[in-house]
Amino acid sequence: MNRRLERLNDQIREEIGLMLLHEVRDPRLEGRLVSITHVDVSPDLYNARVSFSMMGTPKEQEDAYKALTAAAAFFHRELKARLEIRRVPFLEFRKDSSLEEGARMLEMLAHVQQEDEAGSAGTTPPQS
Repeated sequence: MNRRLERLNDQIREEIGLMLLHEVRDPRLEGRLVSITHVDVSPDLYNARVSFSMMGTPKEQEDAYKALTAAAAFFHRELKARLEIRRVPFLEFRKDSSLEEGARMLEMLAHVQQEDEAGSAGTTPPQS
């Protein structure tokens, strides 16, 4: 990926994050912390995959996906006004589950560490 696309990915991610924080008023997103984790703009600038993450139940996450998809035209229109580029890509939202997977992995590691500590506490060190 070239430097221009990387900058555009970061710029779109930042702008959508700001719009979510200050401008989007959807009841499905009220009181929810939705993070835009990654944007991947196609080389022809026609499409962009926007990955988002949100902690919550599967129902809440599905509602957030529907709300973001419904707001895609609003984001596109706002990005046209904010970005100084000829073509603003159409946005496709996708759920990013990497944060949840990371949290689950940390939980499993903590559980294994507790088991190791409990197992080593019950044994006596070897005598010479």
